[in-house]
Amino acid sequence: MDPVSRDLDSENRDSRPRKDSTADLQTHMGDMQITRGGDMLMDDYDVGDEKSDVAEITPDSSTDEPQDPLAHDFEGMKTRMLPLLPDLEPESESIYTWDIENYRSLTRKERSPKFDCGGHPWRILLFPFGNNVDHASLYLEQAHGDEDKPPDNWYACAQFTLCMWNKNEPTIYMCHTANHRFTAEESDWGFTRFSELRKMFAQQWEGTGRAMVENDAVSVTAYIRIYKDPTGVLWHNFINYNSKKETGMVGLRNQGATCYLNSLLQSLYFTNAFRKAIYQIPTENDTEKKNSAWALQRLFYLLQTSEDAVSTQELTASFGWETKHIFEQQDVQELSRILMERMEERMKGTKAENALAKMLVGKMKTYISCINVDYESSRIEDFWDIQLNVSGNKSLDDSFKDYIQVETMDGENKYFAEGYGLQDARKGVIFESFPQVLHLQLKRFEYDINRDAMMKVNDRYEFPEVFDAAPYLSEGADKSEPYLYQLHGVLVHSGDLTAGHYYAFLKPTVDGHFYRFDDDKVTRATLKEALEENFGGDYANMVNGHAGFRNPYTRTLSTKRSMSAYMLVYIRKSREKDILLDVAEQETPTHLAKQLNEERAALEKKRKDREEQHLYLPISVVTEDAFKAYQGFDLTNWESDPNAPSTPQTYRVLRASTVGDFTKTVAESLRLPAEQIRLWVMVNRQNKTTRPDQPLADLDMTISQAYSTHSTRDKPFRLWAETMTNVGDSKPSWPNMNPVPGIAPLVLIFLKYFNVEDQTLRGAGHIYMKRTSKVAEVIPAIQQLMGWSPSKDQALMSSTSSSSIPSTSNSAVSSPSIQLFEEIKQSMIEPLKPKSTLQQAEIQDGDIICFQKALSEKVNLTIASTGGYTDAREFYDYLLNRIVIRFVPKIATEQEESTFSLALSRKMSYDQYSAKVAEHLKVDPTHLRFSTVLSSTGKAKQPVRRSQGLTLAQTLMPALATYANSNQRPDTLFYEILEMSISELETKRNIRIQWLPEGVVKEEPADVLASKNGIVEDLVPPLQLKFNLSDEAAGKLRFYEVHGYKITKYLNTNSLLANISDYSTLFAELIPEEEDHADDNDRAIDAFHFDKETSKPHGVPFRFVVKPGELFKDTKERLSKRTGIKGKQFEKLRFAVVQRSLYSRPTYLNDEDDLSTIAIHADDQLGLDHVNRTRLFAGKGDSIFIR
Repeated sequence: MDPVSRDLDSENRDSRPRKDSTADLQTHMGDMQITRGGDMLMDDYDVGDEKSDVAEITPDSSTDEPQDPLAHDFEGMKTRMLPLLPDLEPESESIYTWDIENYRSLTRKERSPKFDCGGHPWRILLFPFGNNVDHASLYLEQAHGDEDKPPDNWYACAQFTLCMWNKNEPTIYMCHTANHRFTAEESDWGFTRFSELRKMFAQQWEGTGRAMVENDAVSVTAYIRIYKDPTGVLWHNFINYNSKKETGMVGLRNQGATCYLNSLLQSLYFTNAFRKAIYQIPTENDTEKKNSAWALQRLFYLLQTSEDAVSTQELTASFGWETKHIFEQQDVQELSRILMERMEERMKGTKAENALAKMLVGKMKTYISCINVDYESSRIEDFWDIQLNVSGNKSLDDSFKDYIQVETMDGENKYFAEGYGLQDARKGVIFESFPQVLHLQLKRFEYDINRDAMMKVNDRYEFPEVFDAAPYLSEGADKSEPYLYQLHGVLVHSGDLTAGHYYAFLKPTVDGHFYRFDDDKVTRATLKEALEENFGGDYANMVNGHAGFRNPYTRTLSTKRSMSAYMLVYIRKSREKDILLDVAEQETPTHLAKQLNEERAALEKKRKDREEQHLYLPISVVTEDAFKAYQGFDLTNWESDPNAPSTPQTYRVLRASTVGDFTKTVAESLRLPAEQIRLWVMVNRQNKTTRPDQPLADLDMTISQAYSTHSTRDKPFRLWAETMTNVGDSKPSWPNMNPVPGIAPLVLIFLKYFNVEDQTLRGAGHIYMKRTSKVAEVIPAIQQLMGWSPSKDQALMSSTSSSSIPSTSNSAVSSPSIQLFEEIKQSMIEPLKPKSTLQQAEIQDGDIICFQKALSEKVNLTIASTGGYTDAREFYDYLLNRIVIRFVPKIATEQEESTFSLALSRKMSYDQYSAKVAEHLKVDPTHLRFSTVLSSTGKAKQPVRRSQGLTLAQTLMPALATYANSNQRPDTLFYEILEMSISELETKRNIRIQWLPEGVVKEEPADVLASKNGIVEDLVPPLQLKFNLSDEAAGKLRFYEVHGYKITKYLNTNSLLANISDYSTLFAELIPEEEDHADDNDRAIDAFHFDKETSKPHGVPFRFVVKPGELFKDTKERLSKRTGIKGKQFEKLRFAVVQRSLYSRPTYLNDEDDLSTIAIHADDQLGLDHVNRTRLFAGKGDSIFIR
C-alpha cells in the first residue's frame, strides 16, 4: 500500500502514533451528511424533512448541470463534497489518499499510515469486511498513540469526507461526509455501513461496467477541514460537560417546567447591582423557607460559589408554590413584577431601600393635549418594564414608534376639556426618563381572531446591540446624559404556546462575551447566536420545495424559526460599570456562608453515617423522666416530636460495644453513676403495646448479641432505663426478678396518675409487688409515691365503685380514697377488684395501673360542667379520640395568633368544640361559625351545619364520603366570629348581588344577609350603605335575575327573597336616565352577549331602550354609552336581533337598519357578538403568586 498525501496546511509536522479505538456511527451523536449511498443523520434540533425528488427552479433556462468531478480531481472533489460551513472559520485543511492492495487478504481491522492536519496526526481506519455488519466500515481517527498522547483537553472540530474509489476508473466512487468534535475519548468517527460488500465486489458498480474493488485494489481519500471553535462547544455532545470549568459559571436545575424562571433568575443575577441590593436585605434572623428574600439570597450566593448547577426548590418553596405550580409555565413579566414588589417590601427601612427603583424604574407621561386651545391633561407614571408589540413591527425602533404613536381625537370622538367644552385633541404616551436597566417585554403571544385562540407571533423582529432611546423622550426630558443602551440579555422562547422551552443569552461583563444559560448548562455563544438567530422569521437559504424545519418541542414542520426573543435587557452605556460592578464573595452576607457550611457539614455527617451504618445500631431508651412527662397510652409515644421531654432518646451505638459500655453512656446522659442504671429489654405485646420484659443482666454481652437474642430481626431495639435514687453511700441493690423456691416472685408495675382537677394523665413511677399481694396493697405504695399523708389530705367520700379503695390498716386513715384501673389497651381500661391478688388480676411485668382520687359528687359536677372528665375511663376515651385541629380565620388577618391549634375529641358535638374554641378566643360560642377546608385549594367550603347529632369526626371525615366531601382537610377548620348568634343566622339568607356601577363592563359583588321571609326592598339599605348611594339613587335601583347569561326575571320591591333561585345570579343597577325618561313610543328590549353562536352566551345581559325611526349607527352610540364599552373594543362588536329560542339564527344589523322595525316580536333580544375573553384563559392554571 503506497500512500499518496497532500497537506494543505501551512506547516508540516511529524506524525505521532496513538491508541487504537473505534467509534460506531450508531452509538454516537453528530451532525452527519452522507452522500451517494447512505442515510442522512442530522442533529435533533430543527430537523428538515427530506424529499427524494425536489424540483429546483432557477431563472436560467439552461438545463445543463455541472458534471461531477473525477475522484482523482482532489480539489474538485473537495469543493463538491466538502463545502465551507457558514459562520465558521477554517483553521487548516488536508487531503490524503490511501491506496489499498490485496483487499481480500486484509485482516479484520486495518489502519492507513499517519498524515498531518492542524498540527496533529490522523489516519483512516478500515474494517474491510465490516464492523459486525455486512458493509465495509470506514472511519477517520486521530492518530495519537499511548506514547505520544494528545495535549490535555485536546480536541479538533473536523468536517471530513471519506471517499472510496476505483483508481483505474475515477468515475466510480462513493463518498460520505460528517462533522465531529474529536477528543481523546471520542477519537474516531465515521460510517459503520459505508458500503455494502456485495455491491463493492460485484462486476458492475451501478451500471458502469466495472467493479469498485477491481483487481483486489481500491483507493480511499480523506478530505479534512479543521474549524476554529469560537464558543468552545462546537459539535459538543455535552457528556461530562462542566459549566463551571469551561465558563466559570453554573446553571440552574429545571424542576419540571421552571425554565422560564431559570432564565429570569440568571438575568437578574448577572445584573450585578441587583444582586448586590438583594444581598443588602437583612435576613440574619430569617431562616424560614417562606422567606423569599432569604431564599433568593441563598440562590444568588450558591450561583456565585457553587461548582455545580443550583436547585431552585428552596426559592419556589418560599414562593408558596406546590407541585402543580412547578409544572405550569407562567408569564415571565408577571413573575418579574411580583418578585420586584416582594423585594421592594423587604428592602423598606434598610440601606437597600429604593435600590431597585433607582435601577429599574423609568417614567412615562400619558397625555391628552388640545390642538386649538391651551389645555392638556396628563399623568406621569412609573414603569418597571415596557410591553412592546411585535406583530406589525419589524424592529425595536418600530415598536417604540408604535408605542408613542399619537391618536387624534376629532369629529364624534372629540375630547371634553374642562372650561373649553368639546375640542380636537391629541392623545398619546411619551417617556420622561428611562431606567439604568431597561427591561423590554416583547409581545410574542397574542390573540388570533381568525383562529380564535392565543398564538405565538414568530415574525422576524430585529433588535440592535446598541439602542438609542433618546428619540422617544419628551422635549422637556433631561438629556444631559446620552440614552444609549448596550444589550445585556436576550431571553428566548423556543416552541409555541402549548409546548416550548426558555433559555437566555447574557453578557455578564462589560467587555466580555455572550453566554447561553440553558437550565443547568452554560456555554459560550457568538453575537449572531444571541441576536440574529433570535429575531424569528423565516429560515434563510430555504431551497424551493423544502417542507420546513421541525420544531424540537412540538415536532411540527414550519418555515419560521421556532426560537425568538421574548424579553430584552439593556443597560445604559454610561452606567454599565455601575450596574455590572464586581460583587466579591466578601460582600455577600456572612450568615449565608455560615449556614451553608453548617448544612454541608451536616450532609457530610449523614453521608459518613450511611457508610458506617452497618457498624452501628440505633437504640431507643425510655427513661423515668420521659414516662412521667408523657400523657397518653402505653409508656411513651415512639414517634412523637424529637424535642418533646416525653420522647425516648435515641442512641447510635457500636454493635461491638458491650451492654456495660452502653449503660455508662446512658448514665452519663442522665448524670447518674452507672451502678444506678439497669436496662430492660422491651417487647411488643399482642395488645399493640411495648413493655419491659426482662433486664439485661450480662453486662459483658455485646450490643449485637443482645439485639439478636432479645429483639426481632428488622425491628427497632427498645430499652427501658430503670434508675435507683436516694441510695446514699450504700451500694445499689436491684430487686431479684429470677424465681426463688419458696418465695413469691416479684412483679414490676408502672403507675399513672389521672389528676381530675388538672385533667392530666401522667406517669407517676414504678413499684415492685409480690404476685400474691392483694390489689388493695398497692395503695400504700401509691400514697408513699405521691406523698399523700394525713397532714396534707383529708379523707374524701368513697365512691360505690368496686375499685374505690378506702385506706387499709397499713395506711393513713385520712388519706384520700383511690380508684384503681388497669390499662390493658387503648380501648380497654378496666377497674381492679381490691380483694383480688395481682396474680388473679393477671398483672405481669410491665403492666400499667392507673389511679385517681375519688372526689365528691359536687366537685365532679363542677368539673363536668366545664367540659372536663371525672373518670379515668372517660379521659382515656378522650385520648383515644383526641385530634389536633388547626383553626384558621376565614377572613385573613395579619395577627399570627388568629391561627391556632386545639386538641379536641372526635366525639365532640358542634356545641362542645365551639365552646372550646370560644374559650380560646374569649368570645360567645353562639356567635362562632365553622367551615371545612378544600384540600386541593385550601379554600373554604360550605359552613358546617349546627346539629347536636353531628360529631367533629363526622364533620371532618364523613362516613358516606362523596367526591364533594372527601376532598377536604381532616385536620383544619375555618372559623368566623359573627355579629349575631348561629340561631339567629339560621333565620337569615345570604344573597350575593352583582352591582353594576358603569354599564356592564364592571361588576362589584356584594353579600347581603337578609331574612329568609324578607322582600327585595330589604336589600336596598345594605347596598346603599356599601356603595354610598344617595336616597334618590337608592329609589331608582333595579334588580333582575340572570340564568345562562340571559335575563330571566325582573324583581319589584315586593318580590319575596325566598323565590330567588339559588342557581341564578342577582344583578342590581341604577335605572339608566334615558330609560327613566323614555317616551311613550319607546320600548325596552333585553340584550345579551354571545360568541359567534347564540348558544354560547357570556357576559352581563342588560336592558336597552329602542327608539322608533332611529338609524342603527345612532343606536350604537347609545349602546356604547349604555354598556360602557368604547373605542376599538366597541368597534369589534357585531349586533344582531335574536329570538329567545336556544337555536335561533341571528339577524345581523347594519348601520342603516332601524332596530324597532326588525325586533318586532315580544321574545326578540338584542345580541352583541364578540369574543368571550374569559374563555381564552379558562384552561389556565392559578395565577402566579409569591407568598
